[in-house]
Amino acid sequence: MLHQSRRSFLKTSAGAAGLSLLGRSALAETLSTQIHEPASDRLMPFPFDSVRLSPGVFQQQEEINARYLDSLAVDRLLHSFRVTAGISSSATPYQGWEAPTCELRGHFNGGHFLSAVALASAGSGNTVLKDRGDEIVAGLGACQKKIGTGYLSAYPTDLFEHLAEGKQVWAPFYTCHKIMAGLLDMYVLTGNTNALEIAEGMARWAGDYFWPIGTEQRQRMLRVEYGGMNEVLVNLAALTKKDRYLETAQLFEQPSFLDPLAERRDDLQGLHANTHVPKIIGAARMYEVTGDHRYRQIAEYFLEEVLTARDYVIGNTSVEEFWRTPPGQLQGTLQWKNAECCVAYNLMKLERLVFGWTGDARWMDAYERALFNCRLGTQNGQGLKQYFFPLAAGYWRAYHTPEESFWCCTGTGVEEFAKFADTIYFHRGSDVYVNQFLASTLDWKEEGLSIEQVTRFPLEQGITLKVKSSSSTARTIHVRIPSWTTTEAEVKINGRSLEAVADPGSYLALRRVWHDGDTIGVHLPMKLWTEPLAGDDSIRAALYGPLALAADLGSGPPPDGPNRLIHDTFPKEIPAADPLPKVPAKSDADASQWIHVDSTSELHFRADGETAQYNLMPLHQIADQRYAVYWQLRGQTGKKT
Repeated sequence: MLHQSRRSFLKTSAGAAGLSLLGRSALAETLSTQIHEPASDRLMPFPFDSVRLSPGVFQQQEEINARYLDSLAVDRLLHSFRVTAGISSSATPYQGWEAPTCELRGHFNGGHFLSAVALASAGSGNTVLKDRGDEIVAGLGACQKKIGTGYLSAYPTDLFEHLAEGKQVWAPFYTCHKIMAGLLDMYVLTGNTNALEIAEGMARWAGDYFWPIGTEQRQRMLRVEYGGMNEVLVNLAALTKKDRYLETAQLFEQPSFLDPLAERRDDLQGLHANTHVPKIIGAARMYEVTGDHRYRQIAEYFLEEVLTARDYVIGNTSVEEFWRTPPGQLQGTLQWKNAECCVAYNLMKLERLVFGWTGDARWMDAYERALFNCRLGTQNGQGLKQYFFPLAAGYWRAYHTPEESFWCCTGTGVEEFAKFADTIYFHRGSDVYVNQFLASTLDWKEEGLSIEQVTRFPLEQGITLKVKSSSSTARTIHVRIPSWTTTEAEVKINGRSLEAVADPGSYLALRRVWHDGDTIGVHLPMKLWTEPLAGDDSIRAALYGPLALAADLGSGPPPDGPNRLIHDTFPKEIPAADPLPKVPAKSDADASQWIHVDSTSELHFRADGETAQYNLMPLHQIADQRYAVYWQLRGQTGKKT
């Protein structure tokens, strides 16, 4: 039953008037926790301004994304915020999920956009986009001040009234999370102190909103998607050292979801994937900030389960946005609406967090799989992004439109393509970890160390690290030896080969006093191999090293066709998929029997199908073509793994 003062509370943010101070204190006691200092043995990413991408495909994609962000107008982004606050606006509003009638408006314009421009500013020194971010923050601050309660959104509090009343509503707290996260990114990455002040006002409002609501009602309300509210509140608590935000974060926890995971039980079937991965990220951050190991156990089990029992070869999960099947049973799920791109974005966030606790190379292997196969390639030349990732044969990529979409995946996409450099290098103490193989330079000023990574990977099978050091202290540089390479992997220091290299799937520790001009050459041979679809090992995808290979099935729909650029929804009638291409009867799961490597430097391949020969290429190189990722082995239909 709705608290009797709820409507007036929402309008005035009088907050805990509906809950006595004694009652609130008792509730806080059940949620009480304290901020701890980060564990000293955690691996940490470097600050964004310490790493710069060098010329190559990732820098190119970063620049395309920046141009798209730069094409968006501040007044249009702020329009619905100003209207909600009672501030005059004559700007033409953007459409799609940012239209003035959409219940999710503000998630991109005031949230993802801020995060993306903050990341672009810190990661590449883009001062133009930083200025855009500062303008948005100032505009949001004016709106919050005009409302006067700490509340800030592009829609009125009516949507929160509907949420409390149990009426149908899209996801008001989801948008709240995006806005708060964007503000925190502007504070942390660009130093905008006003952004922190605004975020704290929103956090106080959110806490006051939830404190008077009973547990049963609150848990019903949390069935509606709320993004990463628990994560952003934990992040705010860590920044400000204020326990009250941790307590508010715990109000967003759902025992019905977390408890089975704590018991190592997969009850994920039927759940919306991207609603729930952010909740695990929040749990992971709660572990880091409070030291409560139960949160860590939840996060590690969840990640392990999803990546081993619910993942496709591209490093992503979901069918029509949901986990539709029992674990390990993906047979029959290949279709148009596979693998929502937002899910990959959030899984990668979780992978880098868990790697920071464990130093386990498999999480960076998984990150690499998603980076090359499910992120790279999902942006076109205009900077437009994908939503779903079709995995049935015969489909094509589809992108949002510049001003009429603003999907959730548009938002996570503009962030992803602004932060390619954030996971290349980590450190623990004075040690450096080289996690990803991207042309880049690390400048660790505090340690007097610079590492330039020179590579055309994956067009070349390895990297060269050029070291500059002003210190005479010995330190260890750890290099990931990925699980996909062979035992012929080789490492040279200053041209001299090491006698032994770490096993694939681990890190090689190189300890010495490093001097200016030292080089580390790492040769990582790639091999052809296949990976089955979970639940049916007769359906397989082919890989070369970490790269999923796609068969070119010919041109897709024309650029101006109804199915190429999709506006605020996907077409209701999707053409039927093609049959999976079949591997010749004489061949089997050994990819080298039916795939030919024509060029390792250009990544050109050919595959012998049962009735035709196909050109193969890394999936991220697929642009306008229809494609196939999975193959049917002859005579083994339906065989279970």
